[in-house]
Amino acid sequence: MDDKTLVALLILLVFLLLLSAFFAGSETALMALNRYRLRHLAKSGHRGAKLAEKLLERPDRLIGMILLGNIAVHSASTAIATIITLELYGSAWIAATTGVLTVFILIFGEIAPKTLSALHPEKVAIPSAYIYTTLQWIVYPVVYVVNVLSNGVLRMFGVSPEDAAAHSLSSEELRSVVAEAGAMIPERHQRMLLSILDLEKATVEDIMIPRNEIVGIDISEPWEKIREVIVASSHTRLPVFDGSIDDLKGIVHLRKVLRLTVQDNLALDTLMTLVRDPYYIPEGTPLNQQLLNFQDQKRRIGFVVDEYGDIQGLVTLEDILEEVVGEFTSDPATRVKNVYLDADGSVLVHGSVTIRSLNRSLNWKLPTGGPKTLNGLVMEQMQELPRPGARLVIGGYQVEITDIRANAVKSARIRPIAVTAS
Repeated sequence: MDDKTLVALLILLVFLLLLSAFFAGSETALMALNRYRLRHLAKSGHRGAKLAEKLLERPDRLIGMILLGNIAVHSASTAIATIITLELYGSAWIAATTGVLTVFILIFGEIAPKTLSALHPEKVAIPSAYIYTTLQWIVYPVVYVVNVLSNGVLRMFGVSPEDAAAHSLSSEELRSVVAEAGAMIPERHQRMLLSILDLEKATVEDIMIPRNEIVGIDISEPWEKIREVIVASSHTRLPVFDGSIDDLKGIVHLRKVLRLTVQDNLALDTLMTLVRDPYYIPEGTPLNQQLLNFQDQKRRIGFVVDEYGDIQGLVTLEDILEEVVGEFTSDPATRVKNVYLDADGSVLVHGSVTIRSLNRSLNWKLPTGGPKTLNGLVMEQMQELPRPGARLVIGGYQVEITDIRANAVKSARIRPIAVTAS
């Protein structure tokens, strides 16, 4: 063997080592790609991203092509290294050459390129997609036969390669993605996105105004009393009922009422012509579904009814939106109605306040798996009607009953145990 041939073989061996590095690195890069970022780039018109996304639709074919190339490269490298060793040193050095070649392939053809590709998958994978897209047409017949055989074995174990593109993020996985986004998503936006995901975990009972706190127009009252309610109301829409909320007539928009008031045409009969039929919401409806229902029905207010048709409370579109964007006030003492902060760190809470609103506004962790209101939670824990002054501990918070009325907890003072202990 002349010197030119020997040099050519050495150059070919180096080239094969580079090919081994390319196959190993590109495989790691393609498999480590962020599929959602890749999809975004593809939709933005990035040609390399489109090719990579197309290749990853069938990972069995891609892996088959890469392994076929890698095996061919390693086999050729071993053969060339053996020829060079026989020519220069004889057969006694073949084992040593094989060991040295294995180390070179392991370091420069596997570990180093795979590590680099794992750290910078996008920079390696997208350029590689151009090469693999061309290469797949050249070796397609061989890859097809190999894949048919390997996929047949996989199907014997209940695995289908066609399922590769069917995987999607669960809501909990999506929560992790949002929570770990870091500086890429502002903290306020993170909270909003997580709140949207949490809507499916809450129902209308978690945020409704209880029936005993519903403020409305009682047409059985004298007309002067009705006028006072209308003038003093801070709401834009009021329920209209006759004697009791169970005899609900509908909803009236006060903007229309004020127009009649200005024209001095407001009377009970003209008021009733402005009343719109009520909208009812079955109890147990998830908040994410009710948000869509409000949109479909073009409503902003609804009444929660139980399985017997009895009204349990009132829910507004604003209530659901506050679950996403947070309360519309910044002072913790006024975020939730009937919640008052004291200088000693304790909080005086009305019994009808919902546990969910307390947790959200004060960053507490009272249990939410059972009763929806503080009154219900205390009654469940004590299993009897408590007396004023009674104390109990619920989920790391000391609750002191301050007032009992009409067989219910009217108010209670709550102190986080950690604050009390300090």
